[in-house]
Amino acid sequence: MTYRLHLFICTHQRPEGERRRGCGDLGGAAARDHLKSRAKALGLDDVRINSAGCLGRCESGPLLVVYPDAVWYRFDSLADLDEILDRHLSRGQRVDRLWLDPAQAPVLTA
Repeated sequence: MTYRLHLFICTHQRPEGERRRGCGDLGGAAARDHLKSRAKALGLDDVRINSAGCLGRCESGPLLVVYPDAVWYRFDSLADLDEILDRHLSRGQRVDRLWLDPAQAPVLTA
């Protein structure tokens, strides 16, 4: 199957005691599960939702990125994820309030 959009959600967990927390430590896996369930319920069969390792912007997390659009989002709640599903995935409209401009975000090494 060919997918119209592909979401990668960071679910990276850092070892205990590390200074930085990974998106997995901030609910990345639960976010992935929620998005997969809601996308299926909405009939978004042409959207693939996957886990990703560290996306390199830990201080901005939790994060997801939508391809081929190359749009990065930061989210804080299930309502944020639902808005991304409704506006970006269903209607093709970027959610500006959650958008993480890659040109302005610090790129960090894992």
